[in-house]
Amino acid sequence: MEAFHNLLKSMDGMLGGAWWFPYVLLGTGLFFTIYLKFPQVRYFKHAWKVVTGKYDKADAPGDTTHFRALTTALSGTVGTGNIGGVAFALFLGGPAALFWMWATAFFGMTTKFVEVTLSHKYRDKTPDGTMAGGPMYYMDKRLNMKWLAVAFAIATVISSFGTGNLPQSNSIATSIEATFGFDPLIVGSVLGILLALVILGGITRIAAVTSKIVPLMALIYIIGAFTVIFANIENVGPAFAAIFSDMFTGSAATGGFLGATIAYAFNKGVNRGLFSNEAGQGSAPIAHAAAKTDEPVAEGMVSILEPFIDTIIICTITGLVILSSGVWKEKHLNTFDRTDMYILAGDYMESNESDRQTLYTYINDVEGHGVTQFTGEIQVVNGKAVSKGFTIFNARSFADNVVFSLGDPDDNYTGTLKVVDGSLLKNNIIVRGESLIHSASLTALAFTKGFFGESGKYIVSIGLLLFAFSTAIAWSYYGDRAMTYLLGPRSVMPYRVVYVAGFVWAAVSDTTLVWTLSAVAIVVMTLPNLFGIFLLRKEMKESVAEYWVKFNKEHK
Repeated sequence: MEAFHNLLKSMDGMLGGAWWFPYVLLGTGLFFTIYLKFPQVRYFKHAWKVVTGKYDKADAPGDTTHFRALTTALSGTVGTGNIGGVAFALFLGGPAALFWMWATAFFGMTTKFVEVTLSHKYRDKTPDGTMAGGPMYYMDKRLNMKWLAVAFAIATVISSFGTGNLPQSNSIATSIEATFGFDPLIVGSVLGILLALVILGGITRIAAVTSKIVPLMALIYIIGAFTVIFANIENVGPAFAAIFSDMFTGSAATGGFLGATIAYAFNKGVNRGLFSNEAGQGSAPIAHAAAKTDEPVAEGMVSILEPFIDTIIICTITGLVILSSGVWKEKHLNTFDRTDMYILAGDYMESNESDRQTLYTYINDVEGHGVTQFTGEIQVVNGKAVSKGFTIFNARSFADNVVFSLGDPDDNYTGTLKVVDGSLLKNNIIVRGESLIHSASLTALAFTKGFFGESGKYIVSIGLLLFAFSTAIAWSYYGDRAMTYLLGPRSVMPYRVVYVAGFVWAAVSDTTLVWTLSAVAIVVMTLPNLFGIFLLRKEMKESVAEYWVKFNKEHK
C-alpha cells in the first residue's frame, strides 16, 4: 500500500501538483471570460432573479427547482475546503494564497457557467424517469467521445469516495472526538444511518435536505466567524494589505512561518480554490442537470453564483478569521503527524538567518536548496533527544520542545530511534512538540480568538459536521449519476449501499491514501472537462445569444 501511495503521489505531482495545471485551469476561465464578455459580471443580477424562481415554468422538465439544484451543488462544494482548505492554503502560501483563491473563483464563475449550460443541454431522462446529466453526456452525445465520457464517469465515482465520502466522514469523526469526546465509530454509525435515509430517497429528498442544511450551516459559520473578525478588527486592514502586497512579492517570514515564494503561493492558492469551488471539475453540472427548466443557459447562470458564495464569500471570511487572529504564523503544541514531520540531516537553528533561508528554499521547492533527509540513529533519554546531527521539522516549521513517548504523554521514551530517509521506523512512537499547525485544526484555533473564547471551537466542529455531511450527500448523487451512465439505473442501489458503508468505515480509518487518490481523480475529471468545453466554445456563445433573443421576446 505504501508503494501504491507513493505512485499516486508521483502521479499527483505530474498532474494537479505540476506547475502547468493552475495555468490550464485559470487560462480556461480567463479565455471564456473574455470570449463571452465577462458573463460573471453582466449576468450576475439576472442569475439571482433566476434562482429565486421569477422565470420558472410549472411544466418545465426536471426533478427539482433552480434553488434546490443550486443548494445541492453548493452542498457539494461548501465543505471541508472552506474550513480546512483555506487554512491549508494560508499555511502553505501565506496571505497571497487567498488572492489566488479569489482569482480562481472569479474566472471559475465563467467556467462553471459554461460547463453547467452544456451539460444541462445534453442531459438524458433515464428509464426510471429521473434526469441524468453531467460532462459525460455532452462528451458522448455531442463530441462522440465515448471513451472520454467513460473515463470521466469512472473518475467521478472514485472522487465521490475520495472527495465526498471518506475524508468527510473522517474529518467529522476526528473533530467531534477532539471537541466532545464521542467515539468515532459511534459518530460514523449514527451519521451513516442519517446519510442512508437521505440518499436512498434520490435527488428529490437530497435536494430538500440540502436546501435546508446549506443556509443553516452558512449562517452559523458566518456569525461565529464575525465574532473573531470584530474581536481582532485592528488586524483586518493589515491582513488585506498583506494579501495584495504578497501577491507581487511572495510572503515574507514571520513568526514560525518561514515564507513562501510567489510561484508556490500561486500553485497552492489555485489548487485549493479548485478543491473548494470545483469550477471546471465537472461535478456541479451533475446536480444542475436535475433542475426544472427547458433553458440550459438559465441554469448555467444560476451556477455563476456558486464560486461567488463558496469562495469569494465563505472562504474569504475563513481567511480573515485566520489572518486577523494571527494563529497561522504561531507555533502551537500538537501531536506530529508522520506525513508532516521530516527529520533533516544537519543541525539547523531557527535563530540563524542563513539556516532559515536554506529551509525556506527547501519548503518552497527551490532548486539547489541542498537539504537532505537524515538517516541514522537518535539517542533519546526520558523523551528528549540527546544526540546531534539532525533537525526535526514539522508542518513546514522548526519543531520546538519535542518529546518522544509511547502513547501516554507521561510515558516518555528512552532508547535508540532508527531513522531512514527522514522518517522514524518505530510506528508506536508518538512525537509531540510545538510547530505550526494547519487545516481544520488551525481554523478551530482561530475561532477561539474571538468573543466566544474557547467555546468558539464548537462552532467549527458543528460547522464542519454540517459542511462535511452535506458534501457527502451531494457527492453520493454525483456518483450515482455516473454509475447510471456507466451501468444503468440498476447499479445505483448497490453503489449507495457501498457508499454508506464506506462512510461508516472511514470514521475510524486513515484516509491519507484516499485523499491522494482523490487528488489524482479530480484532475482526471477536470482536464477532460476543460478540453470538452473548449471544443464547444462556439456552440456556447450561440446558445447564450439564442437565450437572450428568446428571453427578450417572452419578457417584453
